[in-house]
Amino acid sequence: MRRRTLLLAAPALALSLPARAAAATPFALGVASGDPGPTGFVIWTRLMPAPGGALPDQPVPVDWVVAEDEAFRRPAARGQAMARPDEAHSIHVEVTGLRPGAWYHYRFTALGEASPTGRARTAPAPGAEDPLHIAVANCQQYEHGFYAAHRHIAASNPDLVAFLGDYIYEASWGRNLVRSHASPTARTLEDYRARYALYRSDPDLQAAHAACPWVVTWDDHEVSNDYGGEIGERERGAPFLARRAAAYQAFWEHMPLPRSARPAGASARIHRRIGLGSLAQIHLLDDRQYRHPQACQPPDRGGATRVTFDQCAELADPARSILGAEQEAWLTDGLARESVRWTLIAQQTRMARLGGRQAPPVYWTDGWDGYQPARARLLSQLAARRRDQGTPLVLGGDIHAFLAAELRPDFDRPETPACAVEFVATSITSQNNARYALPFPNDPHITYADASRRGWLSLRLTQRDAVATMMALDNPLDATSGASPLARFAVAQGMPRLETA
Repeated sequence: MRRRTLLLAAPALALSLPARAAAATPFALGVASGDPGPTGFVIWTRLMPAPGGALPDQPVPVDWVVAEDEAFRRPAARGQAMARPDEAHSIHVEVTGLRPGAWYHYRFTALGEASPTGRARTAPAPGAEDPLHIAVANCQQYEHGFYAAHRHIAASNPDLVAFLGDYIYEASWGRNLVRSHASPTARTLEDYRARYALYRSDPDLQAAHAACPWVVTWDDHEVSNDYGGEIGERERGAPFLARRAAAYQAFWEHMPLPRSARPAGASARIHRRIGLGSLAQIHLLDDRQYRHPQACQPPDRGGATRVTFDQCAELADPARSILGAEQEAWLTDGLARESVRWTLIAQQTRMARLGGRQAPPVYWTDGWDGYQPARARLLSQLAARRRDQGTPLVLGGDIHAFLAAELRPDFDRPETPACAVEFVATSITSQNNARYALPFPNDPHITYADASRRGWLSLRLTQRDAVATMMALDNPLDATSGASPLARFAVAQGMPRLETA
């Protein structure tokens, strides 16, 4: 979601892609790992041409090795993959045969050069309840700031990064820009490839990718602002689906994803589950591809708006879904079957209701407030589950703000027990001019909200509790910025209630 602020032309305040990303090494975009399982993970890289050069228009062999030590004296797995030109010379290796809950080092070799070294940890074994540290991040508009947050994430040694969307921004917007996309709005496959290469050229982002595995999903800006299903703000039908297909392909080419997420045209299945022993399971959702378009769209465009129930009967339509019927059924089945300490529902946006101080309340239709019956279905299922099936934590992003809330199937009955706790991570850099003035009399379930700071969420899980720390940058416009805790909350396992930690 883009904050609707004054659009300004991006000044040439940063080096363009050819100067930053192109280098003598073919590994100028770094390395990454993702989607850990108990016996392996995905490792990724994309080859880039040297300055003034080009890669062959044919597959390039890339050797890879995974070792138990940083010196690679104890290799655990190795092989060769082909970097194909139709996938921008990216590779996605699904490494298997490793030990559960163990750290490994990996690297690649191609065209006579070796890549930087990355670290990755396999997931704990089934039945294990090892403590876990997860960094939750989202929304990193390149022009709005530097990636100091990623430098701090890498230094904090998380076991996993959960990135919840808006990895790139297709367009330039905002004010007081500190660096430049140096190119117009992305619409074609080459446009999106160049945009990802620019973002991935950042050394702090590369360090965070090299530090641990990531699990990633997308939001809207990987394609276009506030798109919903097959409708963009200004495009629909075949032109929009062609753009979506290009964007999905570029996303796949630049993320450490398994082959099961490879797109077929304008479709790609990226909702999936990540098991983390018996301590936790992540249900990673896709709230863009399958949704019904936003309710009561303006007559001159697609996308979202702000409406009351009196203005928009579609808000109450139970047939409308933000996940789509098939993904809803997949999530319902997974939630019914699991038995873990913590159920992590990782998705793109705020789930808690927020109608503001107006009377009647006004709802933003791009998030779950625009799909209220669908939200009630999910929260009703969570409320009906047994305690031993997992204490639900909803993780979100998109709103460029920190937020903590207790979730209920009926938000108008605050006296009823909460069925889940929600933590929203603010943006890495993306701007927000909103101001949250607590309390919200109509929405008392929201305990904390702050849109003034940029940063990330640090989530630590044990058998006994979950502790969420909202980590805020001192200054996102400073590449050397420090960071410090802004607020900290705890949830006791088995009791989905917020406590100040």
